[in-house]
Amino acid sequence: MSRRNTRNTGDADRLLGQFTALGDVVRLRMLQLLSEEELSVGELARIVQVPQSTASRHLKPLLDGGWIARRSEGTAGLYRMPNATMPNDSKALWEVARQSIQTHPEVAQDRQRMASVIASRRVDSEAFFGRVGGQWSDVRQKLFGTRVTNAALLDLLDPETVVADLGCGTGEASEVLAGLVRKVIAVDREKSMLDAAQKRLAHVKHVEFRRGSMEELPLKDGEVDLAIAMLVLHHVADVEAALREVARALQANGRLFIVDMVPHDRRAYAASMGHVHLGFSSDAIRRVAKAAGFELLRYRLLGSDPVATGPGLFTALLARKHN
Repeated sequence: MSRRNTRNTGDADRLLGQFTALGDVVRLRMLQLLSEEELSVGELARIVQVPQSTASRHLKPLLDGGWIARRSEGTAGLYRMPNATMPNDSKALWEVARQSIQTHPEVAQDRQRMASVIASRRVDSEAFFGRVGGQWSDVRQKLFGTRVTNAALLDLLDPETVVADLGCGTGEASEVLAGLVRKVIAVDREKSMLDAAQKRLAHVKHVEFRRGSMEELPLKDGEVDLAIAMLVLHHVADVEAALREVARALQANGRLFIVDMVPHDRRAYAASMGHVHLGFSSDAIRRVAKAAGFELLRYRLLGSDPVATGPGLFTALLARKHN
């Protein structure tokens, strides 16, 4: 066999090996990240939300296939796609694969989580070098606790506000709001949840507990100024009907504050936790809000917590339209 034919055969085998290594969505997501940033195994595991052993297992075929390079820094291994030195045929193959993964719902969340991981890396570095900014957070927490900022900012609420905590669960939000507003009405359809919330908030004043569903709220017309729905709407079959009920219970200038999941592909949540919807996009919230008599004032992605294992979250603020 001629030297040229041997080289062509070697190139074909290399490309076939590289093509095989791309045959997994998690590996494609990891490659997308490593094409933009150098990351450790642990960081990759946190970003794509898999065990570290699984991340290591996925890195091996990528390393063997020449998709990524590894360098050592102390006892740690850092990985990155060697974009500049990749053969042209590999670059062309990666471009096709990269385009195919862009519509995957986890890719945008991966980028958010990577930004959080890199930000926390910088914070760790500052703390390591003893910079004042890094030290001040620790000092402030020791002096004043971890909730001082949130509690102080919540005092911006009008103290005469009546708030409905819809799908209150065990009462975390109600506990934060009670004492800052005139009254909190904690609503949940599950008796066990209300029992847990009442036990948790036994020492808290200005909280009233009512049992009922989002579709049939135990609230009078125009009874509340502000409603909050934290991680509730993905459990509701008819979101538009639920929002119409909220609009009925709100004052003419009332608002609804929503916290929920962005679109994702974790279908197992439907079976394991009773999720009806796999998250909501800004367009979906705007559409259902308009149909229910609301105007979407703001839809904002929340910063990802690097230690969180669930999908990304958003906040949305809706204003009831005047009739």
